[in-house]
Amino acid sequence: MASSPDPEALASLAAEIRACRVCAAHLPLGPRPVLRVSSTARVLIAGQAPGSKVHASGIPWDDPSGERLRAWLGLDRATFYDESRIAIVPMGFCYPGRLPRGGDAPPRPECAPLWRARLLATMPGLRLALLVGSYAIADALGPGRMGARVARFRDLLPARCALPHPSWRTLAWERRNPWFATDLLPALRAELARVLTS
Repeated sequence: MASSPDPEALASLAAEIRACRVCAAHLPLGPRPVLRVSSTARVLIAGQAPGSKVHASGIPWDDPSGERLRAWLGLDRATFYDESRIAIVPMGFCYPGRLPRGGDAPPRPECAPLWRARLLATMPGLRLALLVGSYAIADALGPGRMGARVARFRDLLPARCALPHPSWRTLAWERRNPWFATDLLPALRAELARVLTS
């Protein structure tokens, strides 16, 4: 049986996360944990880690990747950022910097083990988890090829759905996998609508 929501426990934990400085020495722009949580949230968006634009604004998915993700989900900004219904909890809460060869560095390895299980336990109303990108997919489903995990969407819904990271780098992947737009996205949008209105 699911536990009852405890808004005070969640608020206390979220404040603790926002004050976290565990990785400060490794973060090129310093700590700025970015997350959105609520004891009434029904949908979890689990991404990778904030990019530099999100670090600057403090708003998750406040960048071109966020625009693509909202388009995939068929959600407007108001619904996407409705904290009472949608929680946004990345694998790493702070911008981890850039890799020498380009692209964002992976989430700091200290973050998820320190916070993730405790945070998700304070949101017992979650009904659908969107696993966005390879780090969130691997955390929830174990190792495996990202494309194969995304293609198994019928096996994962209604509780979970694996999605590629919605950066410009996935445009070619989408062209090679037309089922993503024709089959997965309509099924996911239908499930989202059901969960968000139930």
